[in-house]
Amino acid sequence: MFQPNMFDSHHHLLDMGHNKTPENEMDLIRDDDYESKSGTDIMEAPSGDEQDPNQRPNKKKRYHRHTQHQIQEMESFFNECPHPDDKQRKELGRRLALEPLQVKFWFQNKRTQMKAQHERHENTQLRNENDKLRAENIRYKEALSNAACPNCGGPAAIGEMSFDEQHLRIENVRLREEIDRISGIAAKYVGKPMLTYPNLPTRSLDLGVGNYGPQAGLSSEVFGAADLLRSVTGPTDADKPMIIELAVAAMEELIRMAQSGEPLWIPSSDINCGELLCEEEYSRIFPRGIGPKPLGLKSEASRESAVVIMNHVNLVEILMDVNQWTNVFASIVSRAVTLEVLSTGVAGNYNGALQVMTAEFQVPSPLVPTRENYYIRYCKQHSDGTWAVVDVSLDNLRPSSISRCRRRPSGCLIQELPNGYSKVTWIEHVEIDDRAVHSIYKPLVNSGLAFGAKRWVATLDRQCERLASLMANNISAGDVGVISSPEGRKSMLKLAERMVMSFCTGVGASTAHTWTTLSGSGADDVRVMTRKSMDDPGRPPGIVLSAATSFWLPVPPKRVFDFLRDENSRSEWDILSNGGLVQEMAHIANGRDPGNSVSLLRVNSANSSQSNMLILQESSTDSTGSYVIYAPVDIVAMNVVLSGGDPDYVALLPSGFAILPDGPTDPTVGINPEVGSGGSLLTVAFQILVDSVPTAKLSLGSVATVNSLIKCTVERIKGAVLCDVA
Repeated sequence: MFQPNMFDSHHHLLDMGHNKTPENEMDLIRDDDYESKSGTDIMEAPSGDEQDPNQRPNKKKRYHRHTQHQIQEMESFFNECPHPDDKQRKELGRRLALEPLQVKFWFQNKRTQMKAQHERHENTQLRNENDKLRAENIRYKEALSNAACPNCGGPAAIGEMSFDEQHLRIENVRLREEIDRISGIAAKYVGKPMLTYPNLPTRSLDLGVGNYGPQAGLSSEVFGAADLLRSVTGPTDADKPMIIELAVAAMEELIRMAQSGEPLWIPSSDINCGELLCEEEYSRIFPRGIGPKPLGLKSEASRESAVVIMNHVNLVEILMDVNQWTNVFASIVSRAVTLEVLSTGVAGNYNGALQVMTAEFQVPSPLVPTRENYYIRYCKQHSDGTWAVVDVSLDNLRPSSISRCRRRPSGCLIQELPNGYSKVTWIEHVEIDDRAVHSIYKPLVNSGLAFGAKRWVATLDRQCERLASLMANNISAGDVGVISSPEGRKSMLKLAERMVMSFCTGVGASTAHTWTTLSGSGADDVRVMTRKSMDDPGRPPGIVLSAATSFWLPVPPKRVFDFLRDENSRSEWDILSNGGLVQEMAHIANGRDPGNSVSLLRVNSANSSQSNMLILQESSTDSTGSYVIYAPVDIVAMNVVLSGGDPDYVALLPSGFAILPDGPTDPTVGINPEVGSGGSLLTVAFQILVDSVPTAKLSLGSVATVNSLIKCTVERIKGAVLCDVA
């Protein structure tokens, strides 16, 4: 069976296998003698012509290279059977014109090669996990080193952070042990010494994302120090029974708060404020809750009801899906994250769903600090068919010295009505430190119109009307400019929704970005920030400069809103239109109020470069605020959208206005020359592409130009609306 030259070439191996070792001992010899050989090479004795007469014949060897066909056949066989037996090796050698020993060595080398590849891959995974744990350990230590006293705000002394410090120390010990264990495993493969971190260097906690907004970092890195501790992991297993108990108690409190009347709720003398909560009665009825009100915080409580055009199933889904919730309430919720889902519900719906969340709530102005909450959201269907969704803060489980806002049981009750309608009763009950609110916004915030139940319900009602108009199929095609195509309406409304969300996330005082105040004279200072736009099909690439300013006008909000949304008066304030005539080319009504609409405008400018410029504009209004948001759009891209094409690839840089009432007022009383007398709080925000190269440096000239542009726009608006009032 064997050829004579093979006996000559491998006689020492065959003799060893025959006389000294059985078949299983050949594997030990293979480990020492053949692991370093190529999987496709085998050594053979040279022919007589190639031998050096000065050397012994056995010392000179050459490699025999297998053919490509042989390699492919053995590779294919290896994938099915990496350990062939003697019979399989002989059959494979017969088919490929190889000796069984050659086949055996090839398979041994192939197994060694695969083992090495697997070990390298496993080593890479272990090193990545090691780096991740090391980074988490550093974050915990930095957060602990920056801890502050919950009472005075100063550095925490030993003993004042007993609960948090003990928790973090235990967590750090566990992380060190985990790092050492993984480092030991990694050292086994790469030959490096084990890494230990007994004394990690301390440095200032750098959690900001520069001036580029949330796109510049991961979602967990755009939070402040308190949020970092909360967003790294969800609640511990030890906390979960307490969380469930807290959720059940919060649900019971919400139901009673929604269904009770006097003396718990007292009618307000101000028609815009609705009902006021009697804190003494509240403390008597709900003595436990989440604990007493911390020093320095004040209570805000409100209740509001409305009938909305949406069925209860869709409403519950919007509230329990964080992405839908953020989209619908984009003007209120600047950021939200679901940290952990403790229960998804039962029977295929959200009944019993429980999730841990963190969210940031805003007013559309840089002058009002956002409110950040770490809380649970619990959904339940009650026996009478009513659905309820309740939020309650978890700060009592993980107290934080940085928390300025606690969310007592808040949420809504949803009752099903005929014809797809629902009745919503909303409760907002928070404890807040609002000392950082600017003075011109104080009356609005104190009235509850800024963050209260009335604003949530008004926003929900308006968004339900918007969604209803999106699904309408009875649009008349006879009116000029009305988009009757369902596909075109859907694409244009989707594009407008993205424009509104982009505007709202960039106009407030969110901690996800940093505003820089330019020189000014007080409340109407211009604040700017920059953002690098890269690899985002919905934004033009380059450096984007955002500028915003807020100021008070002694003019009713409706008058300001009508002036800014009217295309016929646009040339009075829009400097970029160069005084050209503005025409409405297309129109989509978004609700009962004529001010709720999406429009496509064309600017007929004397400047030839702007003669074909189109502007997408959405205007919306309710009793708690109004918006006029717009963005220049490409005419070719808009033709695609109006034909029902994908709107996600249309680049937008939205600018616009947020118009809020300056506080609760009686409409029968005239406006006085002071904040809180029926005037308007107007925020003007621009986004301008100052350089199409994302890596370019921002020039001071660009900042000065945008500053001049926004100040000139403000002066034009003041001149126009104050002149009309006079």
